[in-house]
Amino acid sequence: MSDVGSDEFDDERGKLGEYDGGRNGAGERHGAGRAVLPNGDVYQGGYESGRRHGQGTYCFKNGARYVGDYYQNMKHGHGTFYYPDGSKYEGLWVEDLRQGHGLYTYPNGDAYEGEWLHHMRHGQGIYNYHETASKYKGSWVNGKMESAGEYIHSNNRYMGNFVNNNPSGPGKYVFDGCEQHGEYRPAEQDRAEGEWGESGSPAILKWIPKCVTELTLWTGTHTACAENGRASAEAEN
Repeated sequence: MSDVGSDEFDDERGKLGEYDGGRNGAGERHGAGRAVLPNGDVYQGGYESGRRHGQGTYCFKNGARYVGDYYQNMKHGHGTFYYPDGSKYEGLWVEDLRQGHGLYTYPNGDAYEGEWLHHMRHGQGIYNYHETASKYKGSWVNGKMESAGEYIHSNNRYMGNFVNNNPSGPGKYVFDGCEQHGEYRPAEQDRAEGEWGESGSPAILKWIPKCVTELTLWTGTHTACAENGRASAEAEN
Protein backbone atom coordinates (compact mmCIF):
# COMPACT_ATOMS: atom_id res chain seq x y z
CA MET A 1 0.00 0.00 0.00
CA SER A 2 1.05 3.61 -0.31
CA ASP A 3 2.79 5.35 2.58
CA VAL A 4 1.85 8.79 1.32
CA GLY A 5 -0.83 10.93 2.94
CA SER A 6 -3.80 11.91 0.82
CA ASP A 7 -4.42 15.56 1.64
CA GLU A 8 -2.39 17.00 -1.21
CA PHE A 9 -4.74 19.94 -1.87
CA ASP A 10 -4.46 23.68 -1.38
CA ASP A 11 -6.65 26.02 0.65
CA GLU A 12 -7.87 27.93 -2.39
CA ARG A 13 -9.58 24.86 -3.79
CA GLY A 14 -11.32 24.23 -0.47
CA LYS A 15 -10.59 20.50 -0.49
CA LEU A 16 -8.71 20.15 2.78
CA GLY A 17 -11.66 18.79 4.75
CA GLU A 18 -12.40 19.74 8.36
CA TYR A 19 -9.72 21.42 10.44
CA ASP A 20 -9.48 22.50 14.07
CA GLY A 21 -6.28 24.21 15.16
CA GLY A 22 -3.95 27.17 14.86
CA ARG A 23 -3.46 29.46 11.88
CA ASN A 24 -0.94 32.12 10.93
CA GLY A 25 -1.57 35.68 9.80
CA ALA A 26 -2.21 34.51 6.24
CA GLY A 27 -4.94 32.15 7.42
CA GLU A 28 -2.86 29.05 6.73
CA ARG A 29 -2.80 26.07 9.08
CA HIS A 30 0.04 26.75 11.49
CA GLY A 31 0.98 25.22 14.84
CA ALA A 32 -0.90 22.31 16.41
CA GLY A 33 -4.06 21.11 14.72
CA ARG A 34 -6.32 18.24 13.74
CA ALA A 35 -7.63 17.63 10.23
CA VAL A 36 -10.20 15.18 8.88
CA LEU A 37 -9.51 14.71 5.18
CA PRO A 38 -12.26 14.34 2.54
CA ASN A 39 -11.45 10.64 2.10
CA GLY A 40 -11.72 9.91 5.85
CA ASP A 41 -8.01 9.99 6.76
CA VAL A 42 -7.16 11.90 9.96
CA TYR A 43 -4.02 13.88 10.78
CA GLN A 44 -3.19 15.36 14.16
CA GLY A 45 0.03 17.22 14.83
CA GLY A 46 2.13 20.15 13.76
CA TYR A 47 1.64 22.46 10.78
CA GLU A 48 3.78 25.17 9.27
CA SER A 49 2.46 27.54 6.61
CA GLY A 50 -0.34 25.15 5.64
CA ARG A 51 1.73 21.96 5.50
CA ARG A 52 2.27 19.07 7.90
CA HIS A 53 5.50 19.89 9.70
CA GLY A 54 7.10 18.59 12.89
CA GLN A 55 5.64 15.77 14.99
CA GLY A 56 2.35 14.26 13.89
CA THR A 57 0.13 11.19 13.61
CA TYR A 58 -1.56 10.31 10.31
CA CYS A 59 -4.30 7.66 10.45
CA PHE A 60 -5.41 6.14 7.15
CA LYS A 61 -9.01 4.99 6.83
CA ASN A 62 -7.79 1.48 5.89
CA GLY A 63 -6.18 1.06 9.34
CA ALA A 64 -2.61 2.11 8.53
CA ARG A 65 -0.95 4.68 10.76
CA TYR A 66 2.20 6.82 10.72
CA VAL A 67 3.63 8.40 13.87
CA GLY A 68 6.68 10.58 13.52
CA ASP A 69 8.39 13.55 11.90
CA TYR A 70 7.10 15.59 8.97
CA TYR A 71 8.79 18.18 6.80
CA GLN A 72 6.74 20.21 4.32
CA ASN A 73 3.95 17.62 4.11
CA MET A 74 6.31 14.64 3.77
CA LYS A 75 7.45 11.99 6.21
CA HIS A 76 10.99 13.11 6.90
CA GLY A 77 13.15 12.25 9.90
CA HIS A 78 12.32 9.47 12.35
CA GLY A 79 8.95 7.75 12.32
CA THR A 80 7.02 4.51 12.64
CA PHE A 81 4.58 3.24 10.02
CA TYR A 82 2.03 0.58 10.99
CA TYR A 83 0.68 -1.27 7.92
CA PRO A 84 -2.78 -2.88 7.67
CA ASP A 85 -1.28 -6.37 7.19
CA GLY A 86 0.42 -6.19 10.61
CA SER A 87 3.89 -5.26 9.40
CA LYS A 88 5.73 -2.27 10.84
CA TYR A 89 8.65 -0.03 9.89
CA GLU A 90 10.47 2.03 12.48
CA GLY A 91 13.37 4.19 11.38
CA LEU A 92 14.45 7.05 9.18
CA TRP A 93 12.52 8.64 6.29
CA VAL A 94 13.55 11.02 3.53
CA GLU A 95 10.80 12.74 1.52
CA ASP A 96 8.19 10.03 2.16
CA LEU A 97 10.62 7.16 1.50
CA ARG A 98 12.26 4.68 3.88
CA GLN A 99 15.88 5.82 3.77
CA GLY A 100 18.70 5.46 6.29
CA HIS A 101 18.68 3.00 9.19
CA GLY A 102 15.45 1.23 10.03
CA LEU A 103 13.77 -1.91 11.33
CA TYR A 104 10.99 -3.58 9.29
CA THR A 105 8.97 -6.36 10.92
CA TYR A 106 6.97 -8.50 8.46
CA PRO A 107 3.57 -10.20 9.00
CA ASN A 108 5.17 -13.68 9.18
CA GLY A 109 7.54 -12.60 11.97
CA ASP A 110 10.61 -12.07 9.78
CA ALA A 111 12.52 -8.86 10.43
CA TYR A 112 15.12 -6.78 8.63
CA GLU A 113 17.28 -4.22 10.41
CA GLY A 114 19.80 -2.17 8.50
CA GLU A 115 20.17 0.43 5.80
CA TRP A 116 17.47 1.53 3.33
CA LEU A 117 17.47 3.60 0.16
CA HIS A 118 14.38 4.67 -1.81
CA HIS A 119 12.10 2.25 0.11
CA MET A 120 14.41 -0.76 -0.53
CA ARG A 121 16.94 -2.66 1.58
CA HIS A 122 20.25 -1.20 0.47
CA GLY A 123 23.63 -1.23 2.20
CA GLN A 124 24.50 -3.33 5.25
CA GLY A 125 21.73 -5.17 7.07
CA ILE A 126 20.54 -8.29 8.86
CA TYR A 127 17.45 -10.29 7.83
CA ASN A 128 16.07 -12.66 10.49
CA TYR A 129 13.94 -15.62 9.39
CA HIS A 130 11.34 -16.27 12.09
CA GLU A 131 10.41 -19.85 11.13
CA THR A 132 13.95 -21.26 11.02
CA ALA A 133 15.72 -18.82 13.39
CA SER A 134 18.36 -18.39 10.66
CA LYS A 135 19.61 -15.02 9.48
CA TYR A 136 21.42 -13.35 6.59
CA LYS A 137 23.99 -10.72 7.49
CA GLY A 138 25.71 -8.71 4.80
CA SER A 139 25.35 -6.43 1.82
CA TRP A 140 22.13 -5.50 -0.01
CA VAL A 141 21.64 -3.72 -3.33
CA ASN A 142 18.18 -2.53 -4.44
CA GLY A 143 16.39 -4.93 -2.12
CA LYS A 144 18.48 -8.02 -2.93
CA MET A 145 21.38 -9.83 -1.27
CA GLU A 146 24.49 -8.86 -3.22
CA SER A 147 28.27 -9.02 -2.69
CA ALA A 148 29.75 -10.26 0.60
CA GLY A 149 27.46 -11.83 3.17
CA GLU A 150 26.76 -14.83 5.36
CA TYR A 151 23.89 -17.16 6.18
CA ILE A 152 23.91 -17.97 9.91
CA HIS A 153 22.15 -21.14 11.10
CA SER A 154 21.95 -22.83 14.50
CA ASN A 155 24.77 -25.33 13.82
CA ASN A 156 26.77 -23.75 10.96
CA ARG A 157 27.17 -20.68 8.80
CA TYR A 158 27.90 -20.02 5.15
CA MET A 159 30.23 -17.17 4.20
CA GLY A 160 30.72 -16.01 0.63
CA ASN A 161 29.52 -13.78 -2.16
CA PHE A 162 25.91 -13.38 -3.25
CA VAL A 163 24.33 -12.42 -6.55
CA ASN A 164 20.60 -11.73 -6.97
CA ASN A 165 19.72 -13.22 -3.55
CA ASN A 166 21.74 -16.43 -4.12
CA PRO A 167 25.24 -17.54 -3.11
CA SER A 168 27.63 -17.43 -6.05
CA GLY A 169 31.25 -18.42 -6.55
CA PRO A 170 33.79 -19.24 -3.81
CA GLY A 171 32.67 -19.56 -0.22
CA LYS A 172 32.86 -21.72 2.86
CA TYR A 173 30.68 -23.48 5.41
CA VAL A 174 31.90 -22.96 8.97
CA PHE A 175 31.21 -25.68 11.57
CA ASP A 176 32.38 -26.20 15.13
CA GLY A 177 36.15 -26.16 14.87
CA CYS A 178 36.49 -26.64 11.11
CA GLU A 179 35.24 -25.36 7.78
CA GLN A 180 34.53 -26.71 4.31
CA HIS A 181 35.67 -24.61 1.35
CA GLY A 182 34.17 -24.77 -2.10
CA GLU A 183 32.05 -22.80 -4.51
CA TYR A 184 28.52 -22.50 -5.84
CA ARG A 185 28.03 -23.06 -9.56
CA PRO A 186 24.92 -23.28 -11.77
CA ALA A 187 23.99 -26.95 -12.09
CA GLU A 188 23.80 -28.41 -15.58
CA GLN A 189 20.20 -29.09 -16.56
CA ASP A 190 18.68 -31.16 -19.34
CA ARG A 191 17.05 -28.91 -21.93
CA ALA A 192 14.98 -29.62 -24.96
CA GLU A 193 16.48 -28.71 -28.32
CA GLY A 194 16.25 -24.97 -28.96
CA GLU A 195 15.89 -23.97 -25.27
CA TRP A 196 19.45 -22.71 -24.78
CA GLY A 197 19.62 -19.03 -24.10
CA GLU A 198 16.05 -18.80 -22.82
CA SER A 199 15.58 -17.37 -19.32
CA GLY A 200 12.25 -18.89 -18.32
CA SER A 201 13.35 -20.61 -15.11
CA PRO A 202 15.92 -19.61 -12.49
CA ALA A 203 19.27 -21.42 -12.43
CA ILE A 204 19.70 -24.30 -9.96
CA LEU A 205 22.85 -23.84 -7.89
CA LYS A 206 25.14 -26.68 -6.87
CA TRP A 207 27.69 -26.63 -4.04
CA ILE A 208 31.10 -27.98 -5.15
CA PRO A 209 33.19 -28.89 -2.05
CA LYS A 210 36.98 -28.65 -2.34
CA CYS A 211 38.60 -29.20 1.04
CA VAL A 212 38.13 -29.14 4.83
CA THR A 213 40.45 -27.03 6.97
CA GLU A 214 40.80 -25.55 10.41
CA LEU A 215 39.12 -22.19 10.96
CA THR A 216 40.54 -19.46 8.73
CA LEU A 217 39.90 -15.80 8.02
CA TRP A 218 37.50 -15.31 5.09
CA THR A 219 38.78 -12.74 2.58
CA GLY A 220 36.24 -13.35 -0.18
CA THR A 221 38.97 -13.59 -2.82
CA HIS A 222 40.38 -17.09 -2.41
CA THR A 223 39.92 -20.29 -0.43
CA ALA A 224 42.25 -21.83 2.11
CA CYS A 225 42.54 -24.88 -0.16
CA ALA A 226 44.92 -23.01 -2.47
CA GLU A 227 47.02 -21.83 0.45
CA ASN A 228 47.21 -25.35 1.88
CA GLY A 229 48.19 -26.72 -1.53
CA ARG A 230 51.06 -24.27 -1.86
CA ALA A 231 52.21 -24.99 1.70
CA SER A 232 52.25 -28.75 1.03
CA ALA A 233 54.21 -28.27 -2.20
CA GLU A 234 56.80 -26.13 -0.42
CA ALA A 235 57.16 -28.72 2.35
CA GLU A 236 57.86 -31.49 -0.17
CA ASN A 237 60.60 -29.50 -1.96
